[in-house]
Amino acid sequence: MALKADNKIYLSWIDVNDAIDDLCNKIRHDQPNIDSIHGIARGGLIPAVLISHKLGLPWTDVILPNTLVVDDICDSGVTLEKSPGVYTAVLHYKPHTSCFKPTLWSKIHEGDEWLLYPWETKNSDPIQDYLKEDQDKFAHLADGNYIGGLTMPRDITDIIDSENSGLSAEQRLNEIKKIIK
Repeated sequence: MALKADNKIYLSWIDVNDAIDDLCNKIRHDQPNIDSIHGIARGGLIPAVLISHKLGLPWTDVILPNTLVVDDICDSGVTLEKSPGVYTAVLHYKPHTSCFKPTLWSKIHEGDEWLLYPWETKNSDPIQDYLKEDQDKFAHLADGNYIGGLTMPRDITDIIDSENSGLSAEQRLNEIKKIIK
């Protein structure tokens, strides 16, 4: 079962198998014309092979008109938007951050946590490899203290985030007022 820590959600093989089963049911009922499976390297390879085995469909390197293109997640949507193919499927879809809507998905993820699949390293960076080159250009957007052109001071965010510190909401507000003065 999924474990949440440090703004990351660590998915288990059980979570993945449940998502694969859900996708396979949707493929059988909603897209019966699918006749082959292709996985986008790297995240889509394992889900594609699992779907291929469960549905008894061939895995292929060549994307044909009825090939289902599979990825693990549609987060920014950039990978799937650039991929060839008519039909797409993902384990997790983040509609609030994605520029692309896949044909099928198992789960919608509304949060901003980084999802880590069991085949990824636990210290995986919360950014796609192809976006790393733009990381410096947009680093301020990843800062939880950045709000529409303004950056909130760290000491204020520390107080806001200290819900479990034993301070009441009123005490936290008073601490923030002291800093602002």
